Amino acid sequence: MNILVTNDDGIMAPGIFILKKELEKKYNVYVVAPDVERSATGHAITIRNPLWAKKIFLNDEFLGYAVNGTPADCVKLGLEAIYKDIKFDIIISGINKGPNLGTDLLYSGTVSGALEGSLNGYPSIAISSANYQNPNYKTAAKFILDFLENNSIINMPEFSALNINVPNVDYSEIRGYKITRQSKRRYKDYFEPRKDPYGNTYYWMLGEIIEDDNAEDSDYFVLKENYVSITPIKSFLTDYDYMNKLIKNIEEENNGFKG
Repeated sequence: MNILVTNDDGIMAPGIFILKKELEKKYNVYVVAPDVERSATGHAITIRNPLWAKKIFLNDEFLGYAVNGTPADCVKLGLEAIYKDIKFDIIISGINKGPNLGTDLLYSGTVSGALEGSLNGYPSIAISSANYQNPNYKTAAKFILDFLENNSIINMPEFSALNINVPNVDYSEIRGYKITRQSKRRYKDYFEPRKDPYGNTYYWMLGEIIEDDNAEDSDYFVLKENYVSITPIKSFLTDYDYMNKLIKNIEEENNGFKG
């Protein structure tokens, strides 16, 4: 099986190196990742500047290609240019430093790397280790290898992907995994004004996490119980419940008139 790997922490981040090493025990792994950290870039792509791809070696061993673009750029370039002659079976984005839960999915470059793979017709996975300070990449890497060995995702629905978050514990402490939904976990942000040495004002965004969605099927609740959270996601954002309500309201207010 051929796997294209990307991330948003940059090609020199330990998470991508550990993931590559673990996956190479069973599969062929090809890395195309941002040259620097591109966290919280969402699904941005580069359209008005050239993209450069540079071979990167670590300890005299070829790691992959570093690209001066976003995770979505890396997936596009990997599939359509750098490795266009490779028949890939799956796209994996990660291992991210820190979890991707709730509204993180809208901002996450890691998740967008996976969604870009799904838009191109490939089964895709985003994987994150749920700790910012000292992530346990080895646990996350071992989990994804075992998951691929024991679960067939080749028939994943079109335009869908899996968002996987792994507890920051030793692998022996993982209680299993659960299929979850995206929670309402979000941020209450504020901007702190500061002064540079020349007296100019700039702003630093700060905030706190709001976790008030305590249902047992939510992604962050499962993580707290030392289960791996696996959330099926897709790129299309249509709210069908609201759409149907709007259609009904408009028809009633206009006596059946359809614009």
